[in-house]
Amino acid sequence: MADRVRITCIVKRGGHYNPHERIESVGGFHGGSRWKLTEQEAINGIHAGKWSFFVHNGGREVDVIVAKAVSGREYLKTRNDNYLWDNLLQLPDCPA
Repeated sequence: MADRVRITCIVKRGGHYNPHERIESVGGFHGGSRWKLTEQEAINGIHAGKWSFFVHNGGREVDVIVAKAVSGREYLKTRNDNYLWDNLLQLPDCPA
């Protein structure tokens, strides 16, 4: 069974506030330790059934899923929760 892990921060290529840049890595705390994975490592872990990621929004858990761009590239995004267009992109920067 996949380990359920909360994402609390992201790193975007080219700066956090540029809406056209994609996520480079995601991170958070799990089991009392800080962690950070590249987007590809997180995607691979989801496909392998190792991890199931989520973010918190308004007191609710919103699942993070793997989506596919028109180009065929996979990327992380949150399921539609009818609140924000993508809760993942609203997270703060991960510490260096």
